[in-house]
Amino acid sequence: DTYGKAFLQIMNLWRVDQDTKKYVFAKRFAKIAADLLGVDNVRLYHDQALYKEPGGGPTPWHQDQYYWPIDTHDTITMWMPLVDIDVEMGMLTFASKSFDKGAVFNNEISDESETAFDDYVKEQGFEITRAETMKAGDATFHRGFTIHKAPGNNSNTMREVMTVIYIADGAKITPPINKYQADDHRKWLDEKPVGGLVDSELNPKLL
Repeated sequence: DTYGKAFLQIMNLWRVDQDTKKYVFAKRFAKIAADLLGVDNVRLYHDQALYKEPGGGPTPWHQDQYYWPIDTHDTITMWMPLVDIDVEMGMLTFASKSFDKGAVFNNEISDESETAFDDYVKEQGFEITRAETMKAGDATFHRGFTIHKAPGNNSNTMREVMTVIYIADGAKITPPINKYQADDHRKWLDEKPVGGLVDSELNPKLL
């Protein structure tokens, strides 16, 4: 299980820590997300701390939105290292413009998704891009259907990253099509009715 060895993760820290809440609710981050999506306002889907330990394994190719039971492609994730990082520490790597194709496979993050997406990325000829270095506080933004991965952490330093997932205001909840979407519906959408707006207290407007 490659993904199980990839990193330590915890979600929705904003609900238990006021400093994290200020960070997650920061309007300057939300404004960048809204501008990149071309929408007037965004809501929070959830935050996620991703700590890749020294020797931590790779994160296979995947699409985040496989996990999300929502009806819009207007979704975006901010990925921000909390320490200076370089390619040896597990730099996020993208198949550029791959989000245009929408959902490609019905695969969770796994060795199988790595193989399937690797073949697909090569067949489609997507440009593979990543930063060589990032300072603490730098950030990347990627769409929910962007195919991406990260290598293992080959350094002696913990790769500390905080992410925030933004979705366009007005998004609606769709019927879950896999067990992961059913779990997300329960945990991050407060089990609001299918077909209803994403507007629970867990998904506040950020602008």
